[in-house]
Amino acid sequence: MVASISKVLDKAVAGERLAPEEGLALLESRDLAAIGRAANAVARRLHPESYRTYNIDRNINYTNVCSAVCDFCAFFRKPKSPEGYTLDKETIYQKIEETIALGGDQVLMQGGMNPELPLEWYEDLLRSLKERYPQVNLHAFSPPEIYAIHKLVKLPIRTVLERLKAAGLGSLPGGGGEILVDRVRKQITRGKALTDQWLEVCREWHLLGGIGSATMMFGHVETLAERIEHLERLRALQDETGGFSAFICWTFQPENTDLADLSKHGAFDYLKTQAVSRLYLDNFPNIQSSWVTQGLKVGQLALLYGANDMGSLMIEENVVASAGTVHHLNLRQIRDAISELGFEPRQRNVFYELIDTPGELVATAAAE
Repeated sequence: MVASISKVLDKAVAGERLAPEEGLALLESRDLAAIGRAANAVARRLHPESYRTYNIDRNINYTNVCSAVCDFCAFFRKPKSPEGYTLDKETIYQKIEETIALGGDQVLMQGGMNPELPLEWYEDLLRSLKERYPQVNLHAFSPPEIYAIHKLVKLPIRTVLERLKAAGLGSLPGGGGEILVDRVRKQITRGKALTDQWLEVCREWHLLGGIGSATMMFGHVETLAERIEHLERLRALQDETGGFSAFICWTFQPENTDLADLSKHGAFDYLKTQAVSRLYLDNFPNIQSSWVTQGLKVGQLALLYGANDMGSLMIEENVVASAGTVHHLNLRQIRDAISELGFEPRQRNVFYELIDTPGELVATAAAE
C-alpha cells in the first residue's frame, strides 16, 4: 500500500528513491501544487546555482522519408512518395551557417528511417560537417534511426555507432522514445525499434563514452502506469551507464495525425508529468522544459515544476509543427522567461557547460 502523497513527496525531496507504485500514486493525484513544490525543491537541491540554462541549436530534419508507419506522426512520407525529400549538403551547410550566425554551437539532426541511405551516406555527411564546422556539435540520429541503419547494413549496433562516432557524431538525441512499453509501441507504430532495441542503442552509445538525452511523448494511448514504466526503464539504464545528460517530456500533438480523434493534453497534465519525472528520475542531472509544445508561459512555469533548463532556442522545428502546433520564441523571450523567475539566464552546450559570459546577452540582435 502506498503511503500518503505527502509522505511520498517528502521521501523524494529528501533524496530517497521512489518505487513504481509511489510514482504512479503521484501521477494519479490531482494535487499539482504539492507535486510541483516538491519537484522544484529537488531541482533546487540538484541545481542550487543562481542561473538556469538554455542552448541555441537548430533542428535539421535531413529527410522525411521513413520506412516506419507511426500513427502519431504527421511529418513522415513513405518511400517513393512524391512529397519525400532528402536534403543535399549545400542546404545543410546553409542551415548550419545560419545557426552559427545566431550564436549556436550545435545542430540536432533527425529524420525518417530512409531505406535509400546507406551507412556511408551518414559517415560522409558527418565528416563533411566536422571538416567545415569543427566547433559545432552534431547531436544526431535518434535510436530508432541508428537501429534502422544497423538492420539495413547488417552490422552490429556497436559497429554502426563506432563508425558514426569516428566520422564526427557528437551526441545522441533521445527522439523516438515515445513510451518505452512494447504494448504502446506496437499499437501506435509499425516497423520501428521496440523498447529493448531503443535502450540497447543508448546503452552501446554510452559504453562508447558518448552522452545523449532521453525523451517521453505522452498523452496518447498509454496508461499512467506505462508512463512510470517508461521512467523506470530510463532510470535503470542510467544506473547502468550514466550516459543520459537530460530528460525532456512533451504532450502528444494529435492534429493532422492518424490519432487526431484523441484529445490534446494540456498544461495540467504536462506540468504534473514533468514534475513527477523530476522526482522519479533521481539519477538524471537535468530536466528540460518543453515550450515547443506548451508555449512560452507554460514553458516558463515548467522551471518551477522540476526543470532547470529552458531547452533550445530551436531556430527550426518541423515535426511538431507538422502536427499543427507552432510556437516560436526568440532569444530575448527565452532569457526574459528565465530572468522573470529570479534566475540569471546562461547559455550552455550539450554537456551543460556554460559557454557565455555572465551578464552578456549573446547574439540577441541577430536572434531577434
